[in-house]
Amino acid sequence: MSRVGVLLVNLGTPDAPEPKAVKRYLKQFLSDRRVVEIPPIVWQPILRGIILNTRPKKSAHAYRLVWTEAGSPLAAITARQAGALADAFGPDVIVDHAMRYGNPAIGARIDALMAAGCERILIAPLYPQYCGATTATVNDAVAAHLMTLRRQPTLRTLPPYPADPAYIAALKASVEASLAALDFVPQAILASFHGMPERTRALGDPYYNQCRETARLLSEALGRDLTVTFQSRFGRAKWLEPATDRTLAELPGKGITDIAILAPGFAADCLETLEELAIRGKETFLAAGGQRFAYLPCLNESAPGLAMLRTLIGRELEGWVVSQ
Repeated sequence: MSRVGVLLVNLGTPDAPEPKAVKRYLKQFLSDRRVVEIPPIVWQPILRGIILNTRPKKSAHAYRLVWTEAGSPLAAITARQAGALADAFGPDVIVDHAMRYGNPAIGARIDALMAAGCERILIAPLYPQYCGATTATVNDAVAAHLMTLRRQPTLRTLPPYPADPAYIAALKASVEASLAALDFVPQAILASFHGMPERTRALGDPYYNQCRETARLLSEALGRDLTVTFQSRFGRAKWLEPATDRTLAELPGKGITDIAILAPGFAADCLETLEELAIRGKETFLAAGGQRFAYLPCLNESAPGLAMLRTLIGRELEGWVVSQ
């Protein structure tokens, strides 16, 4: 039997926390028509004439605040996830990783897996909740690369897992461990998901409902309420609400001065969690009168997170490999 490949895919990151690298990354990311659904004839002049000449410097500063010796947190963590799973499914399964935008590119890693003898590949988008701007665009990129190949591999795709018991159990274990390490008991816990334009929900994208379902199941598992919010608004359009930044600014006025916040929709910590939530979110909350703030890390390469990935991926590999 031929080898089997598993390709973990996450969103992406600039190659360096510098304006030029950020501009290159944002140009690719914001030119994806699933990410920005404005007609290109309207959007591209705005992107090229304004955004790419103003935003890279600001974003580069934000990336520098969270950059590590291993590089971008998202890239480094995703690489460690893949490395930790290297032997999880037997000697004939190769686990690799790629980024939808930036490097390592999806097409290049598919080619590498095929060169290593993988005639069957499981594409594993690391997005628990399905959204056209995340899960679907990974599938688009895979399909676009396959169109360039004369010999194509056989593919499977890891489905979204917003209510999967393995995912909820991993979140529960991670959150409980993080809460136990705090020196205070939060009055409220926020579950912040990445925002999307409200229009995507109206057009039938299941993302909002899947985020709410995840939060409901996690709340039940933890035995306490969660406040669901949505972060990372961009542009003038109406986005999913309530907004994370506004909620953080309002809570102290309601007598909530001690909080914890987590980002269950992210498989790995990144700019949106480490800078937007853990740094700017904390500043917003404290400036509004909050007293104690804790950011709870994503699953990353934690034991619960890796156990979840082994379960989800192992399930999708059934029939391709012998269970380990």
